[in-house]
Amino acid sequence: MDRLRPLWVQSDGTLLLDERHPQYEEARDMLREIALLHKRPGHWHTYKLTPITLWNAAASGWTPCGVLRRLAELSRNALPGTVEEEVRATMGSYGRIRFVQDQGSLIMIADTEELMDRLCREEAIGSCLSSRADGLRAIVRREARGWLKRELAAKGYPVKDEAGYHPGQPLTVAWRVHSRDGGPIQLRDYQLAAANALVGSDGGSGVVVLPCGAGKTWVGIAALARLQCETLILTPNGVSVSQWIAELLRNTTLAADEIGEYSGQSKDVKPVTVATYQVLTHRRSKSCEYPHMQLFVNRDWGLIIYDEVHLLPAPVFRMTADIQATRRLGLTATLVREDGREGDAFALIGPKRFELPWKTMEDSGWIAEASCTEVRIPLESAASLHYHAAPKSRRNRIAGENPRKAEVVKALLERHSGTPTLVIGQYLDQLHRLAGELSLPLVTGEMPLSRRRQLFDRFKQGELGVLLVSKVANFAVDLPDAAIAIQVSGSFGSRQEEAQRLGRILRPKKDGAKARFYTLVSEGTDEVEFSRNRGRFLLEQGYPYEIHEWTPSGLKETKP
Repeated sequence: MDRLRPLWVQSDGTLLLDERHPQYEEARDMLREIALLHKRPGHWHTYKLTPITLWNAAASGWTPCGVLRRLAELSRNALPGTVEEEVRATMGSYGRIRFVQDQGSLIMIADTEELMDRLCREEAIGSCLSSRADGLRAIVRREARGWLKRELAAKGYPVKDEAGYHPGQPLTVAWRVHSRDGGPIQLRDYQLAAANALVGSDGGSGVVVLPCGAGKTWVGIAALARLQCETLILTPNGVSVSQWIAELLRNTTLAADEIGEYSGQSKDVKPVTVATYQVLTHRRSKSCEYPHMQLFVNRDWGLIIYDEVHLLPAPVFRMTADIQATRRLGLTATLVREDGREGDAFALIGPKRFELPWKTMEDSGWIAEASCTEVRIPLESAASLHYHAAPKSRRNRIAGENPRKAEVVKALLERHSGTPTLVIGQYLDQLHRLAGELSLPLVTGEMPLSRRRQLFDRFKQGELGVLLVSKVANFAVDLPDAAIAIQVSGSFGSRQEEAQRLGRILRPKKDGAKARFYTLVSEGTDEVEFSRNRGRFLLEQGYPYEIHEWTPSGLKETKP
């Protein structure tokens, strides 16, 4: 045992990292590449090796020997044999099955005849094959390309898809020298690297992971400009649709009549079409088909961009399985999916092609420096009785709507008076009460899109110093001057949401000011555990939470 090292590797694939160790950051950056942060009990961060993290490591160039060597260099104990076996087997499984094109046929190639025999005996897999060419090769029915990739990944054999992509309908598009606003256009080095990682080498499909505020939209536009093809862009909401269209018009040579909006307000299909996930998954009843899924085949798209790909709904996954010959780019701030469908995203969108840690971006000045504070607030006696008498399914909402949170919001607004601030919450009743008690303007999904845009514009212009927003503002809301976020309630333990809400305030500030993220939590309730889970992703990115207690006299000293 070497106590001078920061890591403890356990036989079940759990990795314990001591944050007090001088090599903590070095080890954390390495673990981010190969493992998932699971929890943080005190000074020890608990990571877990998973098939998806190890497959992504393999796809990005790590070898099993390289991973094991670095783990051994950082570990206090000798690596358990079970961990060595897991790393070698899981990473080694990536690429054991390949898809290639050969004389007009889609071919599946296995690395051994034994593996091919075993897979062909599986009824579900065998039904996707039209014939067995030889011991190592089989012909795949083209329409089954995506479904087979998902099935093989589920069985532990992620496909290395080298079958290529059709180019799609050509489209002439270039960056402007100067934007329509007059400023020079210059891609940041990491945006260019991300686009190159997608379209270069054996790429063409995959996921780019960048922090909120890092300009993921420009990565998508760079891919479009490189590929010169008609493109479908899928986004979370109508505000995001507007922002994509504005960026395309402002910064590229595309004309207005070449860009279409496909949303609840408009159904205009053009060479570049921007649509919402909601409209694609809308149907009259559960027994009906999804009429708008035809958008995937309405034109000969050469590229499909999935903005906030971690939100991809199941019906869009199913449609994506049918279009594996089309290049696909997923953009996200986090690969975490609360529904556990990371395997589908890996198989059907592609592996992680590029990622830049949040703190690296912060150190380079591309996003604002930020601090995170959790404020624990006691429940009043009546609310406490109500909470403990309620069924478990209701408790999170009771804790989230703790009436005492209003006084904390008021105190924090006074503390940061004059600083552009967002107050973000989950429950509409709570938000309407806060709007009334504190005389704050409120933005919700109930509002017409035009009214939402109007309030956002007033905030950006400095007419409004504080804006109360529902979860409609979790994604794709461009409010660059926002420097304070106060989260009054959230979606249980959603790590995605925590990352997105911090992301609302990460645009660099003109005066270099630091961003501050507060999350308000009811002490002695399940909300504490949910908050701990929500913060896991940010902890992994290097944002430790300070924990304060709310008392009648204000915030108490930070807990250790």
